[in-house]
Amino acid sequence: MKVLLWHVHGSWTTAFVEGDHEYLIPVLAGPGPDERSPDGLGRARTWNWPAAAREVSPRQLRGEDVDVVVLQRMRDLELVREWLGREPGRDLPAVFLEHNAPGTDASGRSVPDTRHPLADRDDIPIAHVTHFNRLFYDNGRAPTTVIEHGIVDPGERWTGELARAAVVVNEPVRRRRYVGGDLLPGLAEAAPVDVFGMGLAGLHETYGLDPRRVALHEDPPQAAMHAELARRRVYVHPVRWTSLGLSLLEAMHLGMPVVALATTEAVEAVPPGAGVLSTRPDRLWAAVREFLHDEDAARLAGKAARAAALERYGLDRFLRDWDALLREVTR
Repeated sequence: MKVLLWHVHGSWTTAFVEGDHEYLIPVLAGPGPDERSPDGLGRARTWNWPAAAREVSPRQLRGEDVDVVVLQRMRDLELVREWLGREPGRDLPAVFLEHNAPGTDASGRSVPDTRHPLADRDDIPIAHVTHFNRLFYDNGRAPTTVIEHGIVDPGERWTGELARAAVVVNEPVRRRRYVGGDLLPGLAEAAPVDVFGMGLAGLHETYGLDPRRVALHEDPPQAAMHAELARRRVYVHPVRWTSLGLSLLEAMHLGMPVVALATTEAVEAVPPGAGVLSTRPDRLWAAVREFLHDEDAARLAGKAARAAALERYGLDRFLRDWDALLREVTR
């Protein structure tokens, strides 16, 4: 099939474009000389996507025989109408991929009363990435399914040679409590910390972090980040409210022991023996200290984490599930 989708979530798309289809990725210039518009980010610059994921301008897209569109924002419906002159769900098969955990909606309703924007339509199925998301959204009469994440396996690479904790988080200064930015000072008391991600500028100042205890690694390429993560003793996931951080699943694939807040879908993703989950920061920091001082325990937990991640979040299962859904909506 020819599948139209926007580059919205790079890690998710990295797995999706490993399938057997042709993937049309809109590209649109942004205001700056080397910038791209959110409506057309094109191919990833820090991931290596296969040639089947090809960039198309809005003008080129009009000449493509699109079979199905994977929508990820309400804005995408407008762009399909504008660029293709077709109505998603009616004369163009469509799926709405919901990445995000619910929050306050346009009517001011908060969790767990958040109504999905497509709740009043029955012609576009909503594919949630976690069971938590489907449970907490009011999906109305929209057909729903859950296709859990899949990960391109980076391999078992953990060495744990550095007695440090690793965190992956994007925009912690802007997103603050949602991603657990306020928990970093407590973590830094338990262990030296390396924070990887985008939008890290100002993190030290915002939370009074000591640069000698907390090092920042701004937006490294995925392969380089995986290599560096695997050298750290333990992966820490301080995120309060997210669908399910793909960085957590990537760390598990690497064979890292994980310490995470027991919130949203993390309680399903991390089984006993793969690390420590708790809603009590003091317990989490105690677990971090234990892994730092007991390398054998860290190794065993990491192996359990990898086995669990491969079983539940493997790439083959993910692609099979998506193939089945795409066949269903294009039938």
